[in-house]
This record gives sequence, C-alpha cells and structure tokens, in this order.
Amino acid sequence: MPTIRVRDGREVMYAEWGDPAGVPIFSLHGTPGCRLNRPPEEEKVAAAGIRLVTYDRPGYGGSDRRHGRSVVDCVEDVEALADVLGIERFGVTGGSGGGPHALAVGARLADRVFAVHCVVGCAPYDAPGLDWFAGMDPENVKEFGWALQGEDVLTAELTAEEAKTRARVAEDPTTVLGDFDLSEADRAVLADPRIQALIVESTAEECRQGVGGWVDDDLCFTKPWGFEVEELKVPVEVRYGATDVLVPAGHGDWLAANVPGATVVKDTGHGHMSGPDETIEHLARLARSA
Repeated sequence: MPTIRVRDGREVMYAEWGDPAGVPIFSLHGTPGCRLNRPPEEEKVAAAGIRLVTYDRPGYGGSDRRHGRSVVDCVEDVEALADVLGIERFGVTGGSGGGPHALAVGARLADRVFAVHCVVGCAPYDAPGLDWFAGMDPENVKEFGWALQGEDVLTAELTAEEAKTRARVAEDPTTVLGDFDLSEADRAVLADPRIQALIVESTAEECRQGVGGWVDDDLCFTKPWGFEVEELKVPVEVRYGATDVLVPAGHGDWLAANVPGATVVKDTGHGHMSGPDETIEHLARLARSA
C-alpha cells in the first residue's frame, strides 16, 4: 500500500477504492481500525461513481504514531493526502471513532469539504448536559476507564485485549466484540460473510505495530478535541442508531442538537453497525451532495 510523508516527517499509509474518476470521498475508520475498513465489494463503490480514500490514523496499520495527538490533528493528514492525490474538493464520512475526526475535517477544511457524514460518532467527553457513559456497554465503560487512568494503564490493558481479539477472530469473526451485549441489528450485520471477511483482514492489520493508534484514539476522545462542533459551516448529516451500546444514542442526540444545521437520521431499528449495502447507500447519498 502507498504512503506519503507529511509535514512533521511521519509516514501515512493510505488506499483508494472504486472509480478513480469518481466523486472523491475520504472515509475515516473507527476505533480500532485501519485503511482496510471499507465496503467489501469494490465494484459497487465504482458503480456508485465514488473515488473512496481511506488511510491509517497515526499508530494504526502502516502509519507512524503521533504521541499526544488530538482529534483535530487529523486535519493535517487529510489535507496532505488530498494535496498529494490532486483532490481539491471532497466529502468526508467517519464512523464510530472516525466520526469526531470527520467533523474536525469539515470544521477546519470548509473551503474544500462539500459535506460531512458523522455515523454513530461519539460526542465530546466534556459535552455540556451529556452523561457520556449513560447507556454504554460495561465493556466500553471499562475501556474508557483505563484511558482516564492514563496511557500506561491503557496501553497494558489494550495490549492484552488486542491479543484476545485476534484469538477470537481467528476462531469466529462474529465474536470480534467479545462480551458486548449487542443489539439484534448488530448481530445481524456480523452474520454477513462479507463483514466477517473484512473483520479478519482488518484485525490482522490495524495493530500490527502494537496498540499505539488505539491508545491515542481513546486518549484523545477523553480530552478536548481541539475544535468546537459549532464551528461547522458545511452540510453535516448526523446518523446514529437507537439501540447502539458502543456509542449510545445520547451522543447522537447531543451532536444533532449542537452541530449547526445538521440533518439528523436516528435509526430506531439500528445499533452501531451498518451492513455493506447500507454503507454503499450512505456513500452514494454523500456523493450526490457534491
């Protein structure tokens, strides 16, 4: 996979999918994740007329780590990638841990971003009026509790967790989330063989350098993002599931109320995950905003 060298000397690994002449869209992966998180059938991305760009956030996959990064720091990497790839205007979508990063890009590159989709993204940890942990599965509460104890604790715990995840996925990809009490909607997505193949592929890649990227994601979600969602001036769709236990619906409710002019889609029958066909539909809708 190709890499670029960004301003501070780090290497960032990226991938492109779909139609090279299509509408450019950056898709920012979740936590943990990597550039391989994409719709599994590339021909459908191409048929939708989309040039999809994914990349490994610092510390994941083949991208160098950036200790102490904040959510807003992703803007520099996305801008550098767009410049190298000759992309002037583009859409941005981010799911789960990628959601806040997508909002950051929309806020700080408003002259280049035509629209943002924030899908099951979390709200700021210090969001006024939000109980950040309300409705969150105990497994996720435990993980962010480690983050609040500091980098050393979080690194040790996630290193152990990542080894367990690899072992589970090798035996049965549907168990990637272990003991999470997932909704029926999420279990249905995990039952899709196309999703299972992606889980196997991405799990092998996302932490191949260790858990640094995952650690830094969790840490940056529990401190100020470095920008305010009220800065957003580009069209934003906030989409979230009513039965989500990883990023509870209260986060989506807060973003819906605080992102200026947001289009809000609260899926009453959905949880945290989208199936491959739904993802293509979301991308096609974003492309039509260009």
